[in-house]
Amino acid sequence: LRLGHDEFRYIMLNKPTGTVSTTDEDDEKSVMRLLPTEMRRLRMFPCGRLDIDTVGLLIITNDGQTAHALLSPKHHCEKTYGFECLPLPEGAKERLEAGIELSDFTSKPCEVRLDTVERGTITVTEGKYHQIKRMFHAVGSEITFLERLSFGGIELDKTLSRGQWRYLTEDEIRELKSAADGN
Repeated sequence: LRLGHDEFRYIMLNKPTGTVSTTDEDDEKSVMRLLPTEMRRLRMFPCGRLDIDTVGLLIITNDGQTAHALLSPKHHCEKTYGFECLPLPEGAKERLEAGIELSDFTSKPCEVRLDTVERGTITVTEGKYHQIKRMFHAVGSEITFLERLSFGGIELDKTLSRGQWRYLTEDEIRELKSAADGN
């Protein structure tokens, strides 16, 4: 598939642990090093960040306007993560869902689904620094594994191994743009 230099590209990457969401070509841990060299020349960048030890869905694009809109607090772009944690204390789920007061902000209400007291999913509409880890710490638990499963309505392709990538489908691009428009 050959596209012109002026066309936008949208990539789904299954980010492995030990990589960082940076465009710094000199950083050996940069997620951009997982892409072919010709893709890295197209001014592509990760749409948002995942911590070095967080895995899963990372959208990489050269569409700055859509990326900015997706990351804007006013659009409330949903991000769902699978997690494993130290056992959640009684009432922790309800506290997490109501919003947690942290030192520099109060998290917005979120949705938590528990499989057990040590694993489940959490859906947030923010992306503050170490937000989920800090929220769990505030309720007396600790995240031991975190994987982004969806972003802006796009779900991680389960056929992608860690470190693999693919282009988004036309339907996924429409879904992403709809999320960027706040729909």
